[in-house]
Amino acid sequence: MQLIEHSDSPRYIRLHERDNVVVVVNDQGVPAGTEFADGLVTLDFVPQSHKVTLEDIPEGGPVIRYGQIIGYALQPIRRGSWVKEDQLRMPTAPPLDSLPLSTDVPDAQAPLEGFTFEGYRNADGTVGTRNILGITTTVQCVTGVLDHAVKRIKEELLPKYPHVDDVVALTHSYGCGVAITATDAYIPIRTVRNLARNPNLGGEALVIGLGCEKLQAGQVMHEDDASVDLSDPWLYRLQDSSHGFTEMIEQIMELAEVRLKKLDQRRRETVPASELILGMQCGGSDAFSGITANPALGYASDLLLRAGATVMFSEVTEVRDAIYLLTSRAQTQTVAEELVREMDWYDRYLAKGEADRSANTTPGNKKGGLSNIVEKSLGSIVKSGSSAINGVLGPGERFKHKGLIFCATPASDFVCGTLQLAAGMNLHVFTTGRGTPYGLAMAPVVKVSTRTELAQRWPDLIDIDAGRIATGRATIEELGWELFHYYLDVASGKQQTWAEKHKLHNDITLFNPAPIT
Repeated sequence: MQLIEHSDSPRYIRLHERDNVVVVVNDQGVPAGTEFADGLVTLDFVPQSHKVTLEDIPEGGPVIRYGQIIGYALQPIRRGSWVKEDQLRMPTAPPLDSLPLSTDVPDAQAPLEGFTFEGYRNADGTVGTRNILGITTTVQCVTGVLDHAVKRIKEELLPKYPHVDDVVALTHSYGCGVAITATDAYIPIRTVRNLARNPNLGGEALVIGLGCEKLQAGQVMHEDDASVDLSDPWLYRLQDSSHGFTEMIEQIMELAEVRLKKLDQRRRETVPASELILGMQCGGSDAFSGITANPALGYASDLLLRAGATVMFSEVTEVRDAIYLLTSRAQTQTVAEELVREMDWYDRYLAKGEADRSANTTPGNKKGGLSNIVEKSLGSIVKSGSSAINGVLGPGERFKHKGLIFCATPASDFVCGTLQLAAGMNLHVFTTGRGTPYGLAMAPVVKVSTRTELAQRWPDLIDIDAGRIATGRATIEELGWELFHYYLDVASGKQQTWAEKHKLHNDITLFNPAPIT
């Protein structure tokens, strides 16, 4: 395999005029003694995506990227040096009691009209991008039986219903052996409930329980909930079986076929782009995340919001150190205070485990040039674009209105994806610098690479190469529009993402901060 060479000349990227460090673009890095076009000479070998100093930085001096301080030098760092994580002292987290609240609200941008996609209109007014039979559970005990039943449903029943895209088991590790009335137990409970209400399930989810578990079916499905159809039998408890395993499978298949017949009658219809509910996430991030992929997502996010859509961004520990840049953008002081509330809750949650936000960064992040969580956060929030933030959701909450929403989740890829599905996401976009085969069964996942080298190594996993921005082959604006149109095509079923084609998906992973008994 031959990679396209981008190393015809040494290149770096400087993001802000205040920055005293820059990021190396060249695929193989640059050796010591390399001279850039402006006369900067490297004193060390510097890998791709790692930082080089533009000036001498004294001990205790600030290291600045994105126009913000990402650390303080623990020792003098000479101009042209490779800046390594162990040379920096991380700044303290911004205090939550003195943040700017709704002080710099962006003006609304001109509406974008006439953009549509082909989706499945649901009874509660939401729109699905896929037509899926979801079978949820009240407890982990039933997973083995349900997995067996779903395998048979896919093999024996699904081919009879060509307008149904898939059958998905919403299995999880909750339901029993837990402190179901503990202070924070509402988080996993409402997550399970809201997963079954996801627009891509069309209101036709089934519930499989055991019978003796703590989480009862009535906590998962509410009869007065317009987002689910309970007119047909929707619940089966394994302990009701009189004849064992074979009967259990037959009963689940019988219930499933009733729902499959109804889902198969649905057809896509033209709906406005405002019905899209996009969830954004990054994983395996590197120093290019905030240069290429995330800015492109931010531009596309602004386009979607101008078209009236809903866009969610998440990952509390990956916005915590840049929270002052978000609270100032909040549409109202109330929204800003809700952002602060979620940051405070998570600070206290981490403190219980004697951890702090520095536990977020991974060896892969650091290998990709990110020195600490401050630098990672500044690159992460870029995907939120430049629009006003007009809503905040707690973990497991379902969306209430359109606009730019902060959906408070842990940064774990699988937990974040699960909570965004519970929030009502019908399309997902995921940026990565180091690479991951991440996917979701309940929604299409658009995978965007931060670097061209990754897109070339993984041509059957990466959907969009944002590395073109770093090499000058595309602008942020051009890639933002490309993403915007690609989102609509994927939502319409005209395009399948690689994760969909390969049927790659990670497990539903609940966030349960409550005790296990």
